[in-house]
Amino acid sequence: MTDRSQPLCLIALPGNEPLTHALAEQLGADEVALDYRRFPDGESYLRLPDTLEDRHVALVASLDRPDDKIPSLLFAADLARDLGAARVGLVCPYLSYMRQDTRFHPGEALTSRSFARWLSAHLDWLVTVDPHLHRYRSLDEIYTLDSEVVAAAPALSEWIAASVERPVVIGPDGESEQWARAVAKPAGLPWRVMIKTRFGDREVKLEVPDLSELEGHTPVLVDDIISSGGTVAEATRHLLEAGFAAPVVVAVHGLFGDRSRELLRHAGVARVVCTNSVNAPESEIGLSRLLVPAIERLA
Repeated sequence: MTDRSQPLCLIALPGNEPLTHALAEQLGADEVALDYRRFPDGESYLRLPDTLEDRHVALVASLDRPDDKIPSLLFAADLARDLGAARVGLVCPYLSYMRQDTRFHPGEALTSRSFARWLSAHLDWLVTVDPHLHRYRSLDEIYTLDSEVVAAAPALSEWIAASVERPVVIGPDGESEQWARAVAKPAGLPWRVMIKTRFGDREVKLEVPDLSELEGHTPVLVDDIISSGGTVAEATRHLLEAGFAAPVVVAVHGLFGDRSRELLRHAGVARVVCTNSVNAPESEIGLSRLLVPAIERLA
């Protein structure tokens, strides 16, 4: 943690007040209210107290549905700096614009790199939770600010062990193997992974591994992101056809695209639970205690 003579200032961007309050209590930090509204033409208005001289500031903003949130975040970072902040960072439980990490077709924008340049130019540090690192080995490949990634697996593991009777952790596809293993290991839970073949954005085919020795267990499908819900819905159908009970679905980031909840409900999912990296009705698993150490190291 860098030296500072005053408590850290936490500033919640709209919609992030509950997480900010929890972090402030655990960090012993000051909460500074951001006056934010929109002019009639949709432009943003922001106001902070008239001085942040030499203060260390952390903005708290989860960036799901990012296109409506990015301008206010960058404005807030610049405003804090203009008002004298010595260091400005971002606590961003869900980091957007990681999907486009290569040009799948000629002429496509590498938005992950563009977005990384924007944030790196406005901020000194970044704390996030399980970003979608597919072709990047770490955030350092595209971000030039100080960064730290927090793993949500311990929180998911704790919730499953406490809330689900005789759970077996199941990854719905090969990409989720890392999540299944990481979530099952802390509580010593059995785990398996399905094999997925994708035919498009919404059409997938799954093969269920041998689960005969795990009869009587409650399947818990785990993944990093729920977006369209297609993979989890297909996995649920296969598990039900194999005679298992309706699965519980546990994910890190609950993005929930159009009709995804309806899709999961019709597929027969018993329950969906996510962390509070994104503000959603399913966000029951708190992350604040996992975020605190990383914030203390960088702020």
